[in-house]
Amino acid sequence: MIGLWDTTGNEVVKALAAERRSAGGVASGMALTLIVVVDEKRVREAEAAATIAAAAHPCRLLVVVRSDVDQDRNRLDAEIVVGGRLGPCEAVVTRMYGRLALHAESVVMPLLVPDVPVVTWWHEEPPAEIANDFLGVVADRRITDAAQAKDPIEALRQRARDYAPGDTDLAWSRITPWRTLVAGAFDTTEAQVTGTKVVAPRTDPTAALMSGWLAARLGVQPEWEHTDEFPRMRSVELRCANGDQFEIVREDSMAAFRRPGQATRNLPLVRRPLGDELAEELRRLDADQVYAEALGAATGLTGLQSRPAQRVHVWKDPATASRAEAGISAHPRRARRDPYRQDREEQQ
Repeated sequence: MIGLWDTTGNEVVKALAAERRSAGGVASGMALTLIVVVDEKRVREAEAAATIAAAAHPCRLLVVVRSDVDQDRNRLDAEIVVGGRLGPCEAVVTRMYGRLALHAESVVMPLLVPDVPVVTWWHEEPPAEIANDFLGVVADRRITDAAQAKDPIEALRQRARDYAPGDTDLAWSRITPWRTLVAGAFDTTEAQVTGTKVVAPRTDPTAALMSGWLAARLGVQPEWEHTDEFPRMRSVELRCANGDQFEIVREDSMAAFRRPGQATRNLPLVRRPLGDELAEELRRLDADQVYAEALGAATGLTGLQSRPAQRVHVWKDPATASRAEAGISAHPRRARRDPYRQDREEQQ
């Protein structure tokens, strides 16, 4: 590992090149660049997840930690790890302070692997509009996590309002085992589904996406039964036109598959580690149309998959924006004043 303190972007690029030459074969065959935007308190958690994902998808890992944007003095610290504790990947952990944190792309862009896809993962609450963050605009694939938000259901609605093809959310990958079990239920019947029910907490984003997926695939609006007895989605029920009824109920790390007239079957339903969920999203680097349909059905918005995939960067300075909002609230009339109006009046 190489540690660089109070350094520059050029020095980070040089140190990475030197470390790659030393590592030799370990540093070859990068399939993508994974940018991770994370808070300082969760850096180790993000690194552990990225290590698992890198085992399946060799990548260059660029961890971006931004803080103290109001600080007068800019500073850049970096750690460079190639083929070390983070597995078969090249990793650069950058900590940016002061105004530099608002221009993270100036450090990240020279570190991107040439001619491979770029994926940005926010292991924190992402910006309301991803176009406000250049690290999202530059990416081919953008991964968020609604569970990180204070209001996960509202976070999903915002992701739908701001959606562009290439966006996805880890709440979607968390229901992959559920979707597999539900799809498997149709191996024994061809009857049309007339009703569905999901039992889950009111704030569970996985239940919202499961309801959206069922609605998009089956054309039936699911009933969402709220419960406070379980921390996450408890069960999914399907009712068919011929009277058949299927129920999948979570029991710790197993799922009980129940059908009237048949013995209960126990199937695996293990909650996967964060790294496995991330690795699943890295398997495809194109737009996930099924996710777009499920997200649209869950939030009531349509046509998400037909939106343009290209994003245009919209610069927004959170520091000046907060001061501007404070000024507007304190002096509403002064804030709305046209600075050129007086000049025009004097000329007349």
